[in-house]
Amino acid sequence: MSEGLVLSNVTIKLAGTEIVAVNRRIGPGEVLTVMGPSGSGKSTLLSYLVGTLPRAFEGAGGIELNGRKLNGLPTNRRRIGILFQDDLLFPHLSVAGNLGFGVPPGPRKDRRQTIEAALDEVGLTGFGPRDPATLSGGQKARVALMRTLLARPEALLLDEPFSRLDADRRTRTRDLVFSITRARALPVLLVTHDAEDAAAAGGEPFLLGG
Repeated sequence: MSEGLVLSNVTIKLAGTEIVAVNRRIGPGEVLTVMGPSGSGKSTLLSYLVGTLPRAFEGAGGIELNGRKLNGLPTNRRRIGILFQDDLLFPHLSVAGNLGFGVPPGPRKDRRQTIEAALDEVGLTGFGPRDPATLSGGQKARVALMRTLLARPEALLLDEPFSRLDADRRTRTRDLVFSITRARALPVLLVTHDAEDAAAAGGEPFLLGG
């Protein structure tokens, strides 16, 4: 079995023109950074990987995650988490309520302990009852990260999730994300415009539209 996220000759076309061509393996704990100008197909690639490619595009090529073929599977069976520029927290739920959305079904006591442990892991002990509107941008990003990870994904996609943070929060949040994903041996695909994000991820960035 090939561990990690494997993209085998993945291509995406728009109106017959190829805009994406990727043939890479992202091993457990590794980060592949995808860079390119706006319109080069970075976010479109993520859509193909999670199974939400718009009909205007034509996608082809294999996707495997820890030996499982993902092509044709619905999004909820692919076991791929994704973080966006916006945290997308539910405003009508508390911080704990947001995290609970990602926790698999189980006894209430176990779920509560899982949520508390997740908050501890990202330095937000005691934040469960808080309204998400009272959090800073960095705190919201940490809650969004843990909500995604509590759903137990086998890979993580990052669609410029640090871009709305100021420089200090960006650095701290980025370092936390990479630390946690490496500790959990998750393959990560990062889409970014930022050279510092790419440097922090390590490795050679993959350039689209170059």
